[in-house]
Amino acid sequence: MRKVNVHFLGAAGTVTGSKFLLETPELNIMVDCGMFQGLKELRTKNWEQLPIDVSKIDLVLLTHGHLDHTGYLPRLVKNGFRGKILGTAPTLAVAEVILLDSAKIHEEDAERANEEGYSKHEPALPFYTIKEAEFTLGFFKSVEQDEWNQLSDHIGCRFQYNGHIIGSTFIELDLFGKRFVFSGDVGRENDFLLFPPKKPQSADYLFMESTYGNRLHPIESVSDKLVDLINKTIHNRGNLIIPSFAVERLQTLMFLLWKLYKERRIPNIPIFVDSPMGNNVLSVFERFPDWYKLNSSEFHAMQNRMHIITSYKETWETIDNPQPKVVIAGSGMVTGGRVLTYLKQLIDVETTTILLVGYQAEGTRGRQLLEGAHELKFFGKYYDVKAEVHHIDSLSAHADQQGLLDWCSEIKNVPEQVFLIHGEHTAQDALRVKLQDTYHWKITLPKLYDIIEIAV
Repeated sequence: MRKVNVHFLGAAGTVTGSKFLLETPELNIMVDCGMFQGLKELRTKNWEQLPIDVSKIDLVLLTHGHLDHTGYLPRLVKNGFRGKILGTAPTLAVAEVILLDSAKIHEEDAERANEEGYSKHEPALPFYTIKEAEFTLGFFKSVEQDEWNQLSDHIGCRFQYNGHIIGSTFIELDLFGKRFVFSGDVGRENDFLLFPPKKPQSADYLFMESTYGNRLHPIESVSDKLVDLINKTIHNRGNLIIPSFAVERLQTLMFLLWKLYKERRIPNIPIFVDSPMGNNVLSVFERFPDWYKLNSSEFHAMQNRMHIITSYKETWETIDNPQPKVVIAGSGMVTGGRVLTYLKQLIDVETTTILLVGYQAEGTRGRQLLEGAHELKFFGKYYDVKAEVHHIDSLSAHADQQGLLDWCSEIKNVPEQVFLIHGEHTAQDALRVKLQDTYHWKITLPKLYDIIEIAV
């Protein structure tokens, strides 16, 4: 009897660090290779040795380019991985931007910690360097969506559009006649920029994300909320600061604000986009126009309406500018990036408004703000929160509970097992109950470092 051992090395019982290793008689395949983010107890796991022999992994398949799905790749390579890293061309382009930006931040954070002496480690070291990230890119190999790739005699894989971010897919793996489906992060049916996700038609073993497994996205007008907050910002002569994920969310916000201006629903308020990584992702959109809805003229008109900040000097000029303004800056969960520079100067000012626009993971500053924190710590110091905090949940790039149920509605067979991954426990458990009631499937909630043996 042949068997496949599935190692749950991340995104098991948590919403971050996606890493799944399939040991098969022919190949050892890792699906996604993400960093843990959020809670300190999770982040420290990034530094721990994986409980596997990394040098024996033959391939890594990437569902999409986000850091919690790709950010561990340079460490994997550093620890001995020498196989191919497969993903769609835009996924690899996004991953390149994110890994290089992440490496730069790791280096800067270590340097700052050493200079200011607030690290417990002596010396503080970057998780990986720019040089290590650049070396990792040499293992990238792009694949076409919708086409089967023969990986070995009895193993094939296919990448299918799933509408979460540009380039994102779910992955179908045919292993010795059994189909293993990894959902990746499933997008939404009615996204502002992306097309609806495709749906799997069969799955013997389904590995399914559950980020919003216990929630339905609120029925709210994002446009009305933006109009209200911008008018309030102008009236108060303040600043509207929007921490944003660099991939998809930033481009969606740019599109919405451009559309509101074009429709004359907001005045000509200055809008600054301060995200070096986001700027690089805009070039990914330029290169792959077939992956989203906007045409070329709309895309360029949207860009031209914004002040795209290209230097740290311009960041400070923007902070010192007394005009009412909108600033969109990375990162989306306030874990790092340029947004911290703005908040350091403006979070204790009552005319500042902070708008959170997506999922805020446990342990992040964004989650603390969402839960009403009166102070926030960054760069080793505490800052009073006097800014007004708002949240738009309906801009999330993840499908909600109903969207996830719809996504698997076209699976014609009864899966032998469904594994719920990439979700906090309450979200996973709610989705487990809903899937069992709806489809009567066998559902498993794996824990971190579980190994499950499957006969094929």
